[in-house]
Amino acid sequence: MKILLDVVILIAGFIALIKGADWFVDGAAALAKKLKVPGLIIGLTVVAMGTSAPELAVSTSAAIQGANEIAVSNVVGSNLFNTLMVLGICALIHPLPVGNSVLKRDFPVNLGVTFLLLIGSCYMLFMNGGLLNYSMADNVGLVSRWLGLLLLVIFVCYIAYLIHDARKNPAETEEEYEDMPGWKCFLLIIIGIALIVAGGEAVVYGAKNIALAAGMTETLVGLTIVALGTSLPELVTSIVAARKGETGMAVGNVVGSNIFNVLLILGVSSAIHPIAVNAASVWDLYILIGIGILTYVFGLTKKSIKRPEGAVMVLLYFAAMAFAIVR
Repeated sequence: MKILLDVVILIAGFIALIKGADWFVDGAAALAKKLKVPGLIIGLTVVAMGTSAPELAVSTSAAIQGANEIAVSNVVGSNLFNTLMVLGICALIHPLPVGNSVLKRDFPVNLGVTFLLLIGSCYMLFMNGGLLNYSMADNVGLVSRWLGLLLLVIFVCYIAYLIHDARKNPAETEEEYEDMPGWKCFLLIIIGIALIVAGGEAVVYGAKNIALAAGMTETLVGLTIVALGTSLPELVTSIVAARKGETGMAVGNVVGSNIFNVLLILGVSSAIHPIAVNAASVWDLYILIGIGILTYVFGLTKKSIKRPEGAVMVLLYFAAMAFAIVR
């Protein structure tokens, strides 16, 4: 009966996260529009950060509660899911074009910040003989406050560059946002933030209890259940866009979300509370970097991700999850 209650709490937490992020984005975007902030800047800041709010809430709550395995594996698992399942399923529905800006800017930045996270958090591991000397549960690294602050500085620089680039190409990024009264903007923002915070606490609480009751590790729960739940908005949005043939921004949105996850989420979480990294999460970072390189290669070939490549990506996701379960 207890595990059933934990599952209900977990699902309720996911619903609160998704609705909270949605309302926060609506309210904040409408308020920014009333303050005469250009639509392209709203899209690149408020909306982009709003879609990362579920992962931010979960990882920050996990770090504060000492559930370090969930804090890291949630980000790594979300990025794996975004790259392989979201892009893979979309490519199966409709081949995905990959723009020049994504190939020249976002893919290299994504690989660079993931590699920085690996090296910055686990440099002592490589000085002590490598991963093979440790069991999966051993803590082998630390996302320190200093590394978190560095990630946040890079995040600010990345956002500043996006805004600068978007100003040069406003037609590609300009969007319209709903006009609403000021009181409604503030109400949606407040309710959205409350739901995001409460949802994050509920997801971490439910996930930890399910992991303990089922004999699973927090890393596995964070990599699978939590990562899937916090990535649902990206999956649903991308599939709907792919079915309508509106695939132009799909790759850029996913890669950009992955960059936000590493820089903003782990940056904020570790700045609040340093996050220990276990050997299992290091293996997952290796896999994430390898998959990032493979997807980059797919994108470079004829500047698109074709259906056969999408099928390979989906199969690789199931293989990565099987490896996580077996280990």
